[in-house]
Amino acid sequence: MKKILSIIVLFVITFNSFAQDLNNYKYALVPAKFSFLKTADLYRMNTLTKMFMEKYGFETYLDSEILPTEFAMDNCNKVYVDIVANNTMMSTKLKIVLKDCKNNILYTSEEGKSREKEYKVAYNQALRMAFDNFEVLKSHVYQPSQKSLEMIGEPAQASIKEEKAVVVEEKAAQGVAATAPKVSVSTLYAQPIANGFQLIDTEPKVIYKIYKTSVKDYFTAVKGNLNGVLISKNNEWFFEYYQNDKLVSEKVEVKF
Repeated sequence: MKKILSIIVLFVITFNSFAQDLNNYKYALVPAKFSFLKTADLYRMNTLTKMFMEKYGFETYLDSEILPTEFAMDNCNKVYVDIVANNTMMSTKLKIVLKDCKNNILYTSEEGKSREKEYKVAYNQALRMAFDNFEVLKSHVYQPSQKSLEMIGEPAQASIKEEKAVVVEEKAAQGVAATAPKVSVSTLYAQPIANGFQLIDTEPKVIYKIYKTSVKDYFTAVKGNLNGVLISKNNEWFFEYYQNDKLVSEKVEVKF
């Protein structure tokens, strides 16, 4: 009896730990295309997944959408949602996988199943069953972590710094001796897209689109009409391209 009671207590503690982990997340990101499907949002699977995550209290976006600044500024403030298929000749089977920004699996649902022959109906039924049995989602209530609360104050500090910079520039214009401020590179924020990232500013406006290669810290990159590469040198990122047969290298501040 004591052994059974211990197992029950351990299960409850483990479940509460996972639920607490999920409660730290306000946002969820759903890919516009799942790997087991041929096209984006086939059978409306991605849209349906987004709707379910919203039902369970997550502010949810597809990675093909224009994302709000708070969402985009930190890759670790969201859960990454994926659907894994394990189909057989007789049935369609799906699992929901929630990951963090380091690709750690936070939680995996029970398998949702359907024996319908038509894919559109089968995938819909299997996904609904998987979400309906995903108990940990039902207890999700967003509770901001201390880190999130600290980040809320950062924009105010940034505003103060900008005001100081304006004062220095005004003094210089009036002929008052002043030390010229260092030119800083605005930080861009990486949003996952198919095969890479898009780098956005705080508007948010897409400045670069970069695509993964087989070489670590080396991306092919597009900036407007410019084509080049984004590479890491001594822990700093540079966008390099040719202009009038000359190699141009621009420093880029990126937060992945």
